[in-house]
Order: sequence, then C-alpha cells, then structure tokens
Amino acid sequence: MNSLKTVALLGLMSGILLFGGELFGGRNGLLIGLMLAVGMNFFSYFFSDKLALASCSAQPLTQEENPEIYARMYPLIQGLARRMDLPMPKLWVIPDPSPNAFATGRDPEHASVAFTEGILRLMNDQELEAVIAHELGHVLHRDILISSVAATLAAAISVVGRMAFFFGGRRDDRDERGGALGGLVMMIVAPIAAMLIQMAISRSREYSADEASAKYMGSPEPLIHALGQLERGVERVPMYDPSPATAHLYIMNPFRAGFLASLFSTHPPTEQRIARLQAMRQ
Repeated sequence: MNSLKTVALLGLMSGILLFGGELFGGRNGLLIGLMLAVGMNFFSYFFSDKLALASCSAQPLTQEENPEIYARMYPLIQGLARRMDLPMPKLWVIPDPSPNAFATGRDPEHASVAFTEGILRLMNDQELEAVIAHELGHVLHRDILISSVAATLAAAISVVGRMAFFFGGRRDDRDERGGALGGLVMMIVAPIAAMLIQMAISRSREYSADEASAKYMGSPEPLIHALGQLERGVERVPMYDPSPATAHLYIMNPFRAGFLASLFSTHPPTEQRIARLQAMRQ
C-alpha cells in the first residue's frame, strides 16, 4: 500500500509539472518542464548523497581515527547488512550532540549510513541496531532515490510556476488576463501542492522503514524505545543548524518540535509511529 501510494503521488507531481509547463508555453513549455525534471533528477541521482553528507559535516568512520566507535558500530551494522542481504554501507560520524541518523545513496551498492555523536552516547547497542535497521530499510526499499526524485520534481514545479507567472501563460492565449491569472495560480498553488505531496511520500516511506526495522530485529520493541528516546533527545538538544533540504533523511525531524514544525514535517508524528509498531506486537 505504501509503495502504491508513493507511485501515485510521484505521478501526481509529474502531472503538475507537465500541466505547469503546458500552461507556461504550450508544447514548448511542456518540453521545458520535462527537461527540467530530467536534468534535476540526473543531478540528484548522482550527487544528492555527497551534498547531504557535506551539509552536516559528516566524517568517514575509520578504524584508525575512531577505533572505539568503529569497534562498536562496524560488527553491528555488518550483521544487519547480512540479515537484510545488503552490501556493507559506508559509515559516517556527524559531529553533533543531537541524537539522530540517516541513510543516503542512489542504490544499495552506493549507500552510506551517518549517525551523530549524540545518538552514540544516548542509546544502548540494541536501540542503535534498531535505528540502523530502520536506515537500512530505506536502503533496501530504495527510498533515498524516491525522495530525491520527489525533491527535484518539487523544485522543478516551483521553477515552472515562477516562469508561468512572469511570462503570463502561453503566448497564443487570446485573453492575456486569463493567462496572467493562470500563471499566478500556478506560482502560488503548485509549489504548495508539490510540498504537501513530497511530505506525504516521505511519511509513507518512514512507516515502511519502521516496519523493516521491526521485521529484521525480530521485534518492534527496540525501535519503540529508540523512537521515544530520539524524540526526547532532539527536543532537549536540537541539531546545530540543520539543512531543511536534508531534514527528511533523518530518522527523527532534526528541528525542535512546534505547531508549524509538526504541520509541515516530513516525518509522521512519533506517537503514530510508535502506535503502528505496537500494533505489530501480535
């Protein structure tokens, strides 16, 4: 169901992009919309992981530079990767006291898992393993690629919306006011719709990754405990200057909780995630 929902939402985003391109300039505008989507997706496919890791100053985890962390994390993640039939991902440490983690990479062969110094101090090995299983669930389901496609489609929709507004719709429109009005609607409504669809996709994939963690851990309990600790930990110590562009990658929203933050969050409410996991106990 989550996969079907994701495909439907991505299709809807593509439809908005093509509609905006057609509104902007007929067939030529449609072609521009397609070229934008293809070009931005190409860039995102190959470089989104590097940008995400650079944005949080992540450092490669090596046995020489971090022997204690390496000795703790490498066997744990290696065992999970074997159980999930995945290649061993590259490991990264984020120098931040806030507890969090994320996975990135265009496919399982190019995956990376990054975790903060804060999560290493907060959690025991079983809770850490549940968090990493969640992140490897994203890798297994190729969610990083899906979220990158959604993000680039949303960005392309915003660009086409601005073009439609400033150029006032198709040149062959007889009613220039109608073209201008259509451009204004496209500029305002389309990016908001794209953002909401992007959030829906992200929330759907978080539920799937939670389920993967429960499956490969053999129980939902470790992740239930981990999510509760993560929410309290992020509330006490939010991440230092997190990038909004990569917030959807983390297992927990890195921003401090609030009404607007929860309304426009790319993550489902933690209590809903825990409730779904509790329902899996049986």
